Amino acid sequence: LARYADIPVINGLTDFAHPCQVLADLMTIRERKARLEGLKMCFIGDGNNMVNSLIVGCLKVGMEVSVACPEGYDPHPDVLAFAKSDPSFRFTLCRDPRQAAVGADVVFTDVWASMGQEGEAEQRRAAFAGIYQVNGKLLGAANEGCMVQHCLPAHRGEEITAEVLEAHAAEIFDEAENRLHAQKAVMVALLKE
Repeated sequence: LARYADIPVINGLTDFAHPCQVLADLMTIRERKARLEGLKMCFIGDGNNMVNSLIVGCLKVGMEVSVACPEGYDPHPDVLAFAKSDPSFRFTLCRDPRQAAVGADVVFTDVWASMGQEGEAEQRRAAFAGIYQVNGKLLGAANEGCMVQHCLPAHRGEEITAEVLEAHAAEIFDEAENRLHAQKAVMVALLKE
């Protein structure tokens, strides 16, 4: 669409990327942590559009990125190539969520079966359950005061426990609100062109 359009086209969400969400995520982290550079972001779960965009966005602002996914559910190969393209990028992909969370300042997760993957929900539940969940034990490996982010809607008891979701609700709902503000900023920037 962008190739044939003579006006700016905003990618709000595709199977590959979710860049507008990540702008809101970065805004939320900066609001709460007062900086981005030097912080560690950890993502637990499916190597989907969210993690693809988080890897690119967080590395570009100078964050360390650590991702834990089950085998066969890795981020897109182009994104992994980008993460390895610059020696200054600090990026780790592993299978152990607790290892990925060590020293994290922000922990992200997303649903195990995204839109369009409902037919794979049972298979994905089997691959992720019991391991790839943001819970109290996992957060014990993160830094004190670690934020939790989720692009919502959340499936309590799957990718995130109800207890963690409730304990971090204020920052997760700030993240949701910041979608509005981040998207307004994108539109203002495009209207200047």
